[in-house]
This record gives sequence, C-alpha cells and structure tokens, in this order.
Amino acid sequence: MATNLVNVEAVGKVYGTRALLDGISLGVNEGDRIGVVGRNGDGKTTLIRILAKLEPADTGRVTHSGDLRLGVLTQHDSLDPAATVRHEVIGDLADHEWAGNAKIRDVLTGLFGGLDLPGFTQGLDTVIGPLSGGERRRIALAKLLIAEQDLIVLDEPTNHLDVEGISWLAAHLRARRSALVVVTHDRWFLDQVCTRMWDVQRGAVHEYEGGYSDYVFARAERERIAASEEAKRQNLVRKELAWLRRGAPARTSKPRFRIEAANALIADVPPPRDSAELMKFANSRLGKTVFDLEDVTVQAGPKVLLKHLTWQLGPGDRIGLVGVNGAGKTSLLRAMAEAADSDGERQPVGGRVVVGRTVKLAYLSQEVAELDPALRVLEAVERVRQRVDLGKGREMTASQLCEKFGFTKERQWTPVGDLSGGERRRLQVLRLLMDEPNVLFLDEPTNDLDIETLTQLEDLLDGWPGSLVVISHDRYFIERTTDRVFALLGDATMRMLPRGVDEYLERRQRVRAAAASAPVAPGRQKAAEQPGPAQKSAAEQRAAKKELQKIERRLDRIGEQETELHERIAEHATDFEKVAELDARLRELTGEREELETRWLELAEDV
Repeated sequence: MATNLVNVEAVGKVYGTRALLDGISLGVNEGDRIGVVGRNGDGKTTLIRILAKLEPADTGRVTHSGDLRLGVLTQHDSLDPAATVRHEVIGDLADHEWAGNAKIRDVLTGLFGGLDLPGFTQGLDTVIGPLSGGERRRIALAKLLIAEQDLIVLDEPTNHLDVEGISWLAAHLRARRSALVVVTHDRWFLDQVCTRMWDVQRGAVHEYEGGYSDYVFARAERERIAASEEAKRQNLVRKELAWLRRGAPARTSKPRFRIEAANALIADVPPPRDSAELMKFANSRLGKTVFDLEDVTVQAGPKVLLKHLTWQLGPGDRIGLVGVNGAGKTSLLRAMAEAADSDGERQPVGGRVVVGRTVKLAYLSQEVAELDPALRVLEAVERVRQRVDLGKGREMTASQLCEKFGFTKERQWTPVGDLSGGERRRLQVLRLLMDEPNVLFLDEPTNDLDIETLTQLEDLLDGWPGSLVVISHDRYFIERTTDRVFALLGDATMRMLPRGVDEYLERRQRVRAAAASAPVAPGRQKAAEQPGPAQKSAAEQRAAKKELQKIERRLDRIGEQETELHERIAEHATDFEKVAELDARLRELTGEREELETRWLELAEDV
C-alpha cells in the first residue's frame, strides 16, 4: 500500500469576503502525479501553497509525513541575486564530481541546452542578479530537479520553456520516483505527466483519474448525465471532447469511464470548424493575396535570422510556427507586421514583403499593452467597438464577448488597474478581436490564460474566418487551432512539418546528435597539427574560442534589447523625458555593440 505523504483535512481559506477554499480534504500518496486545473483566481496556487505549508489555512489542518523531503517551485524564486548559477544549482561540488553525475548532466542539458549553459554570458559563473525572470526561473527549476525529493510541487513549471524544454521536462518527471503536484495551463504536459487531476472550482476541488484528456471525457460524461440535451449541445467541453476523440484518440492513456457513453455524447457534434466554408469566407474578405514573402532576409542587430525566405500566407491559412529560442519567429512576424502597418514601405533588410490591399492585421505580442488603469473593463472594450461580427451570421455585443472571456457582469465594471496579469492578457485578446481583423498574428497567446479561457478562445477561433499565424510553446493550442506547422530550426531557413510538433522534436534530436558526433574538419585538423611561430597555443586557441562564443551570445542579447528599446520609444513617443532616457540607453548599447564587433573580428583572425 502506498505511503501517505501529505494529508489535507477540511481546509478553508478566505480572502476578504470570498471563500477560495471551503472544507477541502485531499491526500497525496507515494507515486501520485497530480495536475491542478481551474480558472485564474479560483485558488489553484493558494491550494498548493497551503499543501506545501508555505501559507497557513484559516481552518482545517495539513500534515506531512515525518521525514518528507519536499521541493517547491513557486512563481517567485528565492535565488540569491549576488550568487552565481554554479553556486545555486551545483553548490560546492567539484567539476569532476558534478560532470560525472548523469542526473546533473541531464538536467543542465535539458533545461539550458548544454553543460556550458549556452545563452548565459559567463556560463555557470554567470551572476544571477541581472538575469531575466525566465532565466532565473529555469535556474530555480534546475536547482530543484537536481536534488532528491519525495514530493515535488510545481507552479507553472513550463513558463519560459520552449517546446523542446517542455518535452524534456515531461519525460524527466515521468522517469522520477518522486510524487508530483503541478499547476499548469499546458494541457499536453498534463496529459504526458499526470495520472490524477484536481479541478478547483468555486471553493471546491473535484478529483478525476487519468490525465487531462481523461479529465475532459469524465467531466463531459458527468455533465451529460446532469444536463438537458440542448444544454449539452452548447457546452464547450463537448466540443473539445469531439476534437480529442476524432483527432487524437491516442491522447487518452487510461480512461476511467465508459467510452461508449463518450462516443454517444459527440455523435451529433460537428467538427470544430468547417475548413472549406471558412476558406470560402476568408477569400471573400481577403482576396487572393494576404502576405507574399519574396527572397526575404530577416535580421536582429548583426545576426541574420532568416535568409532568402520565399513563403506565402494565403486567405484562410492557419499556421503554427515553432522553433528554437532566438531563431527568428517573433522577428519574422514583426517584419510582416511592419510591412502591413506602413503599406509596404518598411521592408526587411533583404527581399520584399507584399501585403494584400484588404489585409486588416491584429498582432498579439508577448507584451501586455498598457491601458488607462482608471478605465473599466467594458469601457476599454467598447472604445474599440460596441458590437463585433464573428462571421457566419454571428454577432456579439462588447458585454457578451466580455462574459465569454470570463468577465462577469460585475467584473466588467472593475478598473483595469485592479486586474491580474492573466485578466489583462484576456482583455488584450478581447480588444484585438473586437476590432474585427481578417489576419491574426498571435505570439505566445496562452501566456497567463487559464484552461477555461483557452477553450473559449479556441471556440471563437474555430468560427473566425481569416488567416492566422500562432507562435506558441503550447503544442496542444497549436494542434487545436492550426492546420499546418512550420519550423525555424536555427539555420536561417523555414521548413513545413507534415507531422507537426512531433516531427520538429525528431529533427531537433537529429541535429543535436549530429553536432555531438561531428568529427573535426580535415582542414582544421591539419592546420592545428602544423606548428608555426604565428600560431597561438592550444590553450590560447581555446580561450579565444570561448571568448568568441561569449561575445556572440552578448551580441544576440544586445540585438534583442535594441529591438525592445525601439518599441518602447515608439510607445512613449509623446513622453519626451522617457524618450530621452530610452535613447540614452540605446546609445550605450550601440557603443557596446561596436566595441564587441571589433573585438570579435580580432579574435576571429586569431582562431
């Protein structure tokens, strides 16, 4: 019989006048892998913090087994900003000790792409203080996974990880013996890792056996029994269930309910979207040309991200874009958006982007657009438009669309300044859709959105007639909303992947394997063997190569910072004091970049 690790008995938690948790009783046993889902603000994070004894309950009690080894990843790390990555992750272990440990090597390679931490200016000796939130989060996760625990509690562990990193983390957690409780909005990850689900809703927690897909089936079955036939027909859960059963039945690993009942439930549900009808409608709205890229080169600072790209986004196309971080996914969308915003006048450094005359583009960036904090939610939406045409004769008022996105009648009168990060993201998506675009660029749209809001967004996109490009590390969302997947593999090219994200991961695995086993080029080997007075010693050569790599990483970072500063200058165009401050920072970066480029040329000659 499995040992009980944590017991939660009749726990209650109240914030203000709202009961987040009301008389909750749960248990975590050895070997459990539990996924926690629910709407933003319903108490998922509060539940796991109470479970981990990071926060006291108002009523009830939480007991841990006497010798419980507990590891917790919260949304705010406790890393020492003055420490190095080596100190926080590896501790006092000598190089030969940690390098000889297969577990440490696996974690560093899986989360950072290599033992030398490519992307960090000083590798393991990088100081934590100046790092971004995403980099700090990966360090905190690595520190936790290298240690030994009986129970791991993770709050949004997939944030800031790319598709490869998420795939590695899922495999790593499946292979561990530790019990697991994880809060995440990544439905593919839940399916891969979890064997039980906790659904936090209105103060209660409903338990389900199996992963996310099994949870959808079981929840739909429960609602099938409880609801009338017409109410079921309108239920979003049934629509997602239909997609799961028809499109990817292998997702369900261990269903704990009657499959026959589930099949009966979706017998009269049409496919999520009628592609032929949407394509016809998109043609009428957009014409034949949407975006045509002809021999395009995309650059970020000195780095060439894409070369000689010829590609077409047609009317009604639904494209998923995946790739390694820094390969140019966001830069490509920005180049296309700039061409659209300037009527074709602003073009990439090479080639040409042709934009259709009828294109009305909406671009959801990773940054949340700032709004007047004093505005009410409904006012912020109505400033864009009072009503929206969703196609196929469907029309919604601003208030109705707000409700569909989880803003109740009362919540619609909340000041924007009082909204959470997830709610602001929802409002950003809402305002985009209210403007009735016919082309949508979505860059990481799933950030900060809960699962229920994601299914509502997917439902809206199902009937939306236009062209769509999605960049996301959430493979479930990509597979659910797009028809074709393209990949940027970091070699300045774009490739179509007939088998989607699975093919992308296979290709990346082959690239890594080839890089690991690549022999030294004969020319280089011969040159290295010939001694000469002008040649550097082997140690000097290694030092120069190491410095070259650091400079290249820093140049990449400067390119990203310069792009961000240009955007911020455009945002604050009317605030002269802020523009002057940003311009000063931009000049500093330009000076640093020029010095680094000069040093790079010197070192390149030596190497």
